[in-house]
Amino acid sequence: MTSWMRRHDHNIFLNTANLLVCGALAGVVVAAGIFPAAAMSGLAAKAGGETFANLPSELKAFSSPQISRIYASDNKTQISQFYDEFRSDVPLKDISPHMRDAIVAAEDREFYHHRGVDFKGVARALVNNNKGKAKQGASTITMQWVRMSLAYSATNPQEVVDATVDTPKRKVVEMKYALQVEKELTKDQILERYLNIAPFGNQAYGIFAASQVYFNKKPKDLTIGQAAMLASIVKAPTSYNPETAQGNKELLERRNNYVIPGMVQAGMITQAEADKAFKEPIPKQVRPVANGCVSVAKNAWGFFCDYFYRWWMGREEFGATAYDRERRLKSGGYRIVTTLDVDAQADARDDISAEIKDTNRNALLIAAVEPGDGKVRALAANRHYKLDDKAHPQNYLSSDPGKASRGIRGTYPNTTNPLVTGGGDITGYQAGSVMKMFTMVAALEHGYPLAYSIKAEKQYKSGYIISSSSDSACPGTHFWCPENSGGGEEGVYNLWTGFGKSINTFFVPLEERVGAENVVAVAKRFGIQFRAASDAKLAEPGNSHQWGAFTLGVSATTPLDMANAYATLAGDGMYCEPTPIEQITTKAGEKLDVGKSHCTRATSANVARAALDAARCPVGDSSQLGSCHGATAPDTRGVVKHPVFGKTGTTDHDKTAALIAGTTSLVVAGYLVNPDYQEHSDRMSHHIVNPAVWNTLADFMRGKPKVQFKTPDNNKIAYGDQRRIPDVECDPIPSAKSSIDAAGFDVSVGQTVDSACPAGTAAGTNPPNRTIKGGPVEIEVSNGKGAGGPPVPGQAGTATRSPRPR
Repeated sequence: MTSWMRRHDHNIFLNTANLLVCGALAGVVVAAGIFPAAAMSGLAAKAGGETFANLPSELKAFSSPQISRIYASDNKTQISQFYDEFRSDVPLKDISPHMRDAIVAAEDREFYHHRGVDFKGVARALVNNNKGKAKQGASTITMQWVRMSLAYSATNPQEVVDATVDTPKRKVVEMKYALQVEKELTKDQILERYLNIAPFGNQAYGIFAASQVYFNKKPKDLTIGQAAMLASIVKAPTSYNPETAQGNKELLERRNNYVIPGMVQAGMITQAEADKAFKEPIPKQVRPVANGCVSVAKNAWGFFCDYFYRWWMGREEFGATAYDRERRLKSGGYRIVTTLDVDAQADARDDISAEIKDTNRNALLIAAVEPGDGKVRALAANRHYKLDDKAHPQNYLSSDPGKASRGIRGTYPNTTNPLVTGGGDITGYQAGSVMKMFTMVAALEHGYPLAYSIKAEKQYKSGYIISSSSDSACPGTHFWCPENSGGGEEGVYNLWTGFGKSINTFFVPLEERVGAENVVAVAKRFGIQFRAASDAKLAEPGNSHQWGAFTLGVSATTPLDMANAYATLAGDGMYCEPTPIEQITTKAGEKLDVGKSHCTRATSANVARAALDAARCPVGDSSQLGSCHGATAPDTRGVVKHPVFGKTGTTDHDKTAALIAGTTSLVVAGYLVNPDYQEHSDRMSHHIVNPAVWNTLADFMRGKPKVQFKTPDNNKIAYGDQRRIPDVECDPIPSAKSSIDAAGFDVSVGQTVDSACPAGTAAGTNPPNRTIKGGPVEIEVSNGKGAGGPPVPGQAGTATRSPRPR
């Protein structure tokens, strides 16, 4: 028979310490069986120099670390779990009676007969130890629970040491506490607490975790052999490890030669039941225990899990320091229901995979947010959420030539970087013209209606100062002179047509009139973070007035930033802080308010509704208040089949491509970027990003009722103070100019167009009929060829051209 008393693990959770007292105490301890109070006083005096009566007996309240479980929005799909110790308390009624019997047979056969201290066992251990035999500890189950309780309730490292150090004084303190505990708790209550706190090795703490790790079953379903095996481990969890050959052999011997026979001797089981239990195999492998975001149940959930974890770590409600917050998450036993929509997440990942491979160095990133509450429903990328194995790396060399030359690997196909949400060294990506939305909102806030028109030139000389050596400086000056993407597209545009066709030389002068500092202020109210240091500096109030290029999307943002910013429009101007939380519940059943939707007014409802009306133009929908006459992602409306709004964006040389598309129910933002090297030479294609975005949105909206967007309460924000434009069709150009000028408009002569009017005369005006008071009016010149009719706003000279996304 293998001695059950020779094992001894030194750790703060299991220290069945031997009573290391000198031989002179032997008589005192033996006498304890007859005169326990006197003996204990003597032992205490010898061990610690203080009377037994003066020792504390009231245990501090404590809570052993518990698993926090993370669920999807359906409140049943577990995403992941976080823990310091894999433990989840269960009541005694949910623990197999075999387990209760086995732990008593293994650890304290007199458990039901003593008052917390087995005095005869103490004497026996002392005599045995003094004879030089294998050390015995004589700690009862109650004393062991006391020891672990003291360790868990410790408030500083010294208290942990005092609770677990191998000294006679510690043993005496345990005895005093144990005697008091037995007066206050029943045996079943003590046993329940012990089984829920004891360590079982292989990261399993408590019987629930042990049942899961070793047998993948609930504690109530443990067989005799399984219960006896788990009870055998508690003596020395490190040594009795079934995954090692020696540990497996010794664990089998302890179970079959000590624990199961002890159960028979105590009448807990029959010999026949024991014989059957002897034959139960000892597992040689244990179930790996998932912990944290790298162990999500489905890899596609990894980026959302990471977003949740970073969100938690940024909340001061969970602790003053990062250490405190992490400990709270990993030991608090929370049930956390997140906003993750498992179907939307799966669709987003599938729609990404349909467009681009995971091994592509370019990353297709998607974020989906619910308007009106900021709930993040999906976060996806063409990446595996995992750490690349340094010993056997799968990632390709970085697309950054400088890093590749030094053997540094990129983030594809494996990464745990927060590519979609930002954080750490991910500051975001330039997304181009999606930022024009902020200029439109600022203009509406400053009294410019949707019908406000500007004559856009091929190249616009702005008042913004840049380096004279820049390619975008006007020749020989230090003024910024932006052009439209691809050149051309000059003409008279308003906010519907200018936003719909993404006209740079419309939005830059509009930004000048509104004030770049006001545009930046709108972006801040809509949740743009300015994570890059250079962006943050430019966004400061004293600097932002000169940030002319801001409207063209030169600052770094993330798909989550922009999805939530556009969701602010669909939310009637209420900015809702993005959140991964539906509900957090403590292990005591208390529901916390932390993480619930927190919304503030970013702009008025009328401004939001007006901006959203114009934002229907880029994605092929019809404005309710005006005319679009062009789109940069026209297929979106046909795929989504719901009222939709949004915007495309690209940067110089197509280094990034973006599309945002939304309904009243969901806003989806997609970026196609190179996260490892933003100075790359690849040209990002809207043929990749656009389908992934609109298909993700269409999948979510399938079967849902079609809900129309709200319009402003009054028409002034849409049309302003309208005036009729004089009818100058077929008039000589000088006469036409004079008539329009006299009506108070800013008149100019535009391009030649097909018209039935005599060549060289006025074919009509752009815009036709009516426009904003004092607005620009362009006279179109007839070529006399007799085709076509009056031109439409914003399409002078461009009728045969297909718009390209920007």
